[in-house]
Amino acid sequence: MGASEPGDGGWKKCDIGCGISRLTRPAGFVEMGAGHAPPPERNRSGRDAMTRPTVRPLRPQFSSGPCAKRPGWTISSLTQAPLGRSHRAAIGKARLADVIERSRKVLGIPADYRIGIMAGSDTGAIEAALWSLLGPRPVDVLAWDSFGLDWATDITDELKLTAHVQKAPYGALPDLRAVDWSHDVVFTWNGTTSGVRVPDGDWISVDRQGLAICDATSAVFAMDLPWDRLDVVTWSWQKVLGGEAAHGMIALSPRAAARLAEHRPTWPVPKVFRLAKNGKLAEGVFKGETINTPSMLCVEDQIDALCWAEEIGGLKALIARCDRNFAVIADWVAKSDWADFLATDAATRSTTSVCLKITDPRVTALPQAEQAAIAGAIAKQLDADSVAHDIGSYRDAPPGLRIWCGATVDETDLIALLPWLDWAFANVMVTQQKTA
Repeated sequence: MGASEPGDGGWKKCDIGCGISRLTRPAGFVEMGAGHAPPPERNRSGRDAMTRPTVRPLRPQFSSGPCAKRPGWTISSLTQAPLGRSHRAAIGKARLADVIERSRKVLGIPADYRIGIMAGSDTGAIEAALWSLLGPRPVDVLAWDSFGLDWATDITDELKLTAHVQKAPYGALPDLRAVDWSHDVVFTWNGTTSGVRVPDGDWISVDRQGLAICDATSAVFAMDLPWDRLDVVTWSWQKVLGGEAAHGMIALSPRAAARLAEHRPTWPVPKVFRLAKNGKLAEGVFKGETINTPSMLCVEDQIDALCWAEEIGGLKALIARCDRNFAVIADWVAKSDWADFLATDAATRSTTSVCLKITDPRVTALPQAEQAAIAGAIAKQLDADSVAHDIGSYRDAPPGLRIWCGATVDETDLIALLPWLDWAFANVMVTQQKTA
């Protein structure tokens, strides 16, 4: 880390050797002040069912994507972005290659794995894998959230492959023991819309003949992935590190790279998904020569996020932040008389995209649409009070709340949020009973 100097408002300006300067939190610094003040009181006509909390989160960004920026982030963090320059110029390629190698270092990706930057966020990265790699072997697809179901649909309806699709309801996993590892296997590590993750990688065969193709967008940088058991891993910048949207990444094992070189799909592969041509890998993609034009502003933002990750202690520190954040919610759920995790098995609960369901019998007795209306009213109330933005459940998921607990979220903000959840639920129920 380079030398630091006093900055504005108790922060330090720090040159961390990434070609950028940014504000960082000095040791022992505690964020308090105006951001924690309660919003102005309004005439609520006696609607309050419990005492209105007096402390609110300093940063109310709890969206599950795009997610909160790293602590201390400001727009000035991006001043070194080479705007107005070609991404194929030396400076642009160097920045893109920096993202690849810093990602490899932080995540501990093996040296013989190829890493590329893709268009279209995690969706573009996983679709590139499906369109480019599938076909030589039968396919197993595991689906327990909205995106897993999307990949199953694309494989069966768009690529017209016969696949063994194992589905599980929201809150549960399919039978991992039933996977046939002579097949290619497509799955999500962490169901962003269901709050359910695989507990570990022990179920993935080390002697597999097929490829393990993993959408890990809300798991990478938050969970310890067994790279030796994964052949394709995809993620986006907008999740655990809070990067800007639209860019994805793909990591390929040597086995996956060999498949790319050997296999020619029977269907046309769109250029934006094309990782090989005429029996050869598009090696430039894995050196920062992207297929399409990336945003250099977003690239700079990802470099900033990766530098922050390195500064706080790398992957181990990122995982620890996520685990502490999840523990805050878990302790509250254990005492709640109206909310519970959507994930039924404690071993499979996501530590990032934490999905909650309402268990109060007054709500569960209602039709699904009315349950959704109550959950939506809670989210809307907290959004209006600038306490929590974008915490409604995903549109295809069961009614409830979804609170992002990734590494860029501060534990103190989650602690401040919890009394507001109780308060909002109580108020919404008062209103519901009056209108029933």
